[in-house]
Amino acid sequence: MIRWGIIGLGKIANSFATDMQQVDNSIIYAVASRSQEKANDFGAKYNVAKCYDSYEELAQDPQVDAIYIATPHVRHAQDTLLCLTHNKAVLCEKPFAMNLQEVDSMIAKAKEYNVLLMEALWTRFMPHFKFVKEELESGRYGRVKSLHADFSFKAPVNPDGRLYNKLLGGGSLLDIGIYPVFCALALLGKPESITAKGKIGKTQIDEEIEITFNYKTDTRVFLSSSILKNTPTTATLVCDNGIVFLHSRFHQTDKVTTLLNGVKVEHDFSYNAKGYTFEIMHFADLLRTGKTESPLMSFKFSRMLIQTLDEIRELIGLHYV
Repeated sequence: MIRWGIIGLGKIANSFATDMQQVDNSIIYAVASRSQEKANDFGAKYNVAKCYDSYEELAQDPQVDAIYIATPHVRHAQDTLLCLTHNKAVLCEKPFAMNLQEVDSMIAKAKEYNVLLMEALWTRFMPHFKFVKEELESGRYGRVKSLHADFSFKAPVNPDGRLYNKLLGGGSLLDIGIYPVFCALALLGKPESITAKGKIGKTQIDEEIEITFNYKTDTRVFLSSSILKNTPTTATLVCDNGIVFLHSRFHQTDKVTTLLNGVKVEHDFSYNAKGYTFEIMHFADLLRTGKTESPLMSFKFSRMLIQTLDEIRELIGLHYV
């Protein structure tokens, strides 16, 4: 049995906790919020044994085996470092941190304490995405000629809310644009060059962004994200021998359509959960077998992802304090 702690009790923590109930031999043992009332309410909802109003107290709890960090982006590094220094395995929500320097400090600390650390980018562990990656790597589709991927939704304008608040790491790129970027890097690798343009709003965060990846193979990748409008949120790969289409919302869909050598197939990956079960089970397996790094979401890949996000932000002139 793996006894989990959760730090930061917002919307995504609720989704994570809901899916945890469907994972064998894993329980939420402790939760922490800056508000004792919020911790108690969350704990009552999910039958949690310990409810703290201090992140440090949770990290110090000897009964906790693993900690899921779901605090705002800007806190990911400091909260991860806190937990690692108390020898706790850490699953940290994406983006791993605010920049490469922070990510490197987290990886260094995990190696120093010989503790498991992984970025929680749930798409990497989902059946539909594993299938797409394996299909492309089989070589049957030939070269990928283009990839189009978008992720947008119309968010209420709230200068103090997480999405619009620069002090909380707000903006479309780090919150949802990371998914199209991840998709391209995971399926095609690091691009030869990147171009990007963004719309910086009144609160000095990127409200919209358009990104192009260029590869030596002449593969063209077009990525976009926005918190100003709704878009299909799909991903389409056009290859020499066919097409791979990830239905909406591509990062968590259970539907993929392939067209290979003229034969169209609808693939169904239906699951009875929100989708976090797959990363929870993967992380739990790593912990049980004494691993300190994931082969699917490796330190090397997380570094490449944050480096790419850093480069994109530099291109559009978006800087966080």
